[in-house]
Amino acid sequence: MISRLRPTGFKVLSLTTIATPHRGSSVADYVFDQIGADRLPQIYYAFDRLNINTGAFNQLTCKYMEEEFNPNTPDVEDVRYFSYGAAFQPSFWSVFHQPHRILEEKEGPNDGLVSVASSKWGGENSYKGTLIGVSHLDLINWSNRLKWLVSEITGKKRKFNAIAFYLDIADMLAKEGL
Repeated sequence: MISRLRPTGFKVLSLTTIATPHRGSSVADYVFDQIGADRLPQIYYAFDRLNINTGAFNQLTCKYMEEEFNPNTPDVEDVRYFSYGAAFQPSFWSVFHQPHRILEEKEGPNDGLVSVASSKWGGENSYKGTLIGVSHLDLINWSNRLKWLVSEITGKKRKFNAIAFYLDIADMLAKEGL
């Protein structure tokens, strides 16, 4: 929106991304490699019949981000860019066990879907840090509420509070005059 639509009704001062695959995700590459180009239309047809939107799948590949999106979506000079990454170590039973392994082998530390390396964006001082022990679902506040309840009952505090994190970002932006 910032670089392509160039809004005129308001001025965009900053963009903050959180665990965004700026350079794509090896998980998307892996899925496409496993499915194969010849079976892809059948998969898309099945997803369409199930009313599952698939538009973003191809756009998450490293190739698409490197060759299409990033070259055609440049940063705007007078907009401040900030980014955060996340990394955690999933349990064997975690939904992220396999994608985390794929990403770790190819790109290093990750949140189960996006590597820290791919999350980094912007110029000097733009990367605000890596959230440790935080999964991609934690970032969007979809963590298992039962897990939180059990942790609280057993005396363990929640390590990450998504709402507090986003409020901290708003506070940081306000302090920056944005």
